[in-house]
Amino acid sequence: MTMAQNACYAQAPVVDIQKRRPIREVIFVSMERGTNHSVEKAVGVLGVFADGQPQRVADVSKATHLGQSTVSRLLATLESVSLVERDGVSGYYSLGPELITLAGVAVNQHPLFRASRQIAQNLAFRLGVGVNVAVRRENAAFYLLDFEGLDAPRNHTLVGQRDPLHATALGKCLLLGVPREERQDLLGDLRRVTAHTITDHARLDAELALAERRGYATEIEELALGRGGLAAPIRDAGGTIRGALSITGPISALRLDERETEFAATAIESAERIGSAVGYVGA
Repeated sequence: MTMAQNACYAQAPVVDIQKRRPIREVIFVSMERGTNHSVEKAVGVLGVFADGQPQRVADVSKATHLGQSTVSRLLATLESVSLVERDGVSGYYSLGPELITLAGVAVNQHPLFRASRQIAQNLAFRLGVGVNVAVRRENAAFYLLDFEGLDAPRNHTLVGQRDPLHATALGKCLLLGVPREERQDLLGDLRRVTAHTITDHARLDAELALAERRGYATEIEELALGRGGLAAPIRDAGGTIRGALSITGPISALRLDERETEFAATAIESAERIGSAVGYVGA
């Protein structure tokens, strides 16, 4: 790096909100100048905000192992394209509104989201509890959508959240598409989330075998105390499991001891309707 570049990076630029540049322009300029490492660092900075908490420059610097001057420069650039926002009073940064635009485009172009959105929304309204759809991303269940019924309110969205496969009904359905010999390598040691989480591979295998026979999987306080649910797999034209639909909520609202059969039939039927929209024609 030249002395001129070092001098440039020593102080973060002042952001003029009237001169914000489109994010595409920033990325293209970076690529043309051969500064791909800067883009990688910027992505790393954004990743620090994944826990949902505002961050100071010092916090981001510690998390990314980058110098504070570098972090200040990166945050100023990200702020100029609305990927982060800075609170003028506290000085804390949080994620910006441009990410909502990009995330909306990303989720709307997913075929499973488009096929399941209206079905899941109607189902949550009719049942009064939560309805979610997720796909597998490596060793986690990745939420594409979630809707809450009147009996299962939530003040945040699950879209984009990742949950452990072994601790959720959604995840268990997604694991049905993974050959048994590959599961242990994929999951490694099964992390305990609550006192009810399955942490033994043999027990998980038995749970999945039961889910395969019944056509749905269950979850009782394995991810969060007081909450439960059941899920059914969503298959594509080739019969491959591409996602799963779950019916979830507080145990008191679900009343699975009374409604498991009803919810199971509903989840399976809804998952098959979604599957038919992406080519599934049945067993």
